[in-house]
Amino acid sequence: MSFAVIQMASQDDIAANLQQARHLLEQAAAGGARLAVLPENFATLGRRDAGAIGRQEALGEGPVLPWLQRAARDLDLWIVAGTLPLPPQGQPEGKPRACSLLVDEQGQFVARYDKLHLFDVDVSDSRGRYRESDDYAHGEHVVVADTPVGRLGLTVCYDLRFAELYGALRDAGAELITAPSAFTRVTGAAHWEVLIRSRAIETQCYVLAAAQGGVHPGGRETYGHSLIVDPWGRKLAEQAHGEAALLADRDAAEQATIRERMPVLRHKRFFAAAEPRQPDVEIL
Repeated sequence: MSFAVIQMASQDDIAANLQQARHLLEQAAAGGARLAVLPENFATLGRRDAGAIGRQEALGEGPVLPWLQRAARDLDLWIVAGTLPLPPQGQPEGKPRACSLLVDEQGQFVARYDKLHLFDVDVSDSRGRYRESDDYAHGEHVVVADTPVGRLGLTVCYDLRFAELYGALRDAGAELITAPSAFTRVTGAAHWEVLIRSRAIETQCYVLAAAQGGVHPGGRETYGHSLIVDPWGRKLAEQAHGEAALLADRDAAEQATIRERMPVLRHKRFFAAAEPRQPDVEIL
């Protein structure tokens, strides 16, 4: 049960980004991957017209969704499409969400996760101020779905800092969790690896962290260091810089043994208090 994470340095040219992504997906498929994860904003990083892009895609007039379906069919590959700006389902004029789509090998959209936690922070880099909520609305659901490599939980980038989300995915049966990302160089150097390995160890899941890594329009610099980490916290694959398709295998028997010998889910003594706004869990 092989899977892949894709690392890119996307620019503000959607067509060029899709061409690069297709090349890397072809590498993943040729290496035997059944599922591949693209990074956050794989097609649109650097663009300031998220709303317009989302409306065009929702109306069936954009390039990205048809491209994604073709790639999945052509390569016989399940794809987690990093993120793409899309309006709320059934509301083409709504404020876009940072949407991570799961597509099966037939080109069918199996699941949609809208990023729950938005990156509204100040960072000591050349840009300084990030306000993702200026362009995007928060998601509302926790999402898991069955795939050929196991039950998959969906997260995005800044979500990595919120262990409660990962715990909810494990509670819903997740065996692997995706984390397409565009960490800044500063926050990535400080926290990226420790967050990914912590989330993997806590949940006893594989974490598939596909990253942006390079310099982007406006002087933005992302950290890279795409990672695949196993349920024991071991790094199975890593790419510091440059584009790459990283592959690894899931050992389901070993994962079951880890969970049996250290049954943390049964040992849990603290539970989040019920909140009116707590996200619903969607199991697909």
